[in-house]
Amino acid sequence: MKRLCATVLVMEAIVIALAIPVAVHIDHLAPHSATVTGGVAAVAAVIFAATARPLLRLTLAGGSLLQVFVIAAGSVVPVMYFLGGIFAVLWIIGIWLGHRYEHATGQ
Repeated sequence: MKRLCATVLVMEAIVIALAIPVAVHIDHLAPHSATVTGGVAAVAAVIFAATARPLLRLTLAGGSLLQVFVIAAGSVVPVMYFLGGIFAVLWIIGIWLGHRYEHATGQ
């Protein structure tokens, strides 16, 4: 579960970072606010991914809140509704598959 969740979060951090220029150039958001907001979200995703091994509960809670934030970012960059939804589904599947694997192997 730890590896799956961390992978989803790292990939999501990349997508969030790539959404910053889109927010500025296509949706005409102020560059400073887009950079700060997107940067904080991308860094949070990387931090949660890094803490997946030692602090899984924190990663699950923080990662779940991040999924909500990314979907809500669709109000600024509409494509984030779609991308946030995809990552939320991947997040849920990662937790579900990790849980199944850990119980099957007795970990």
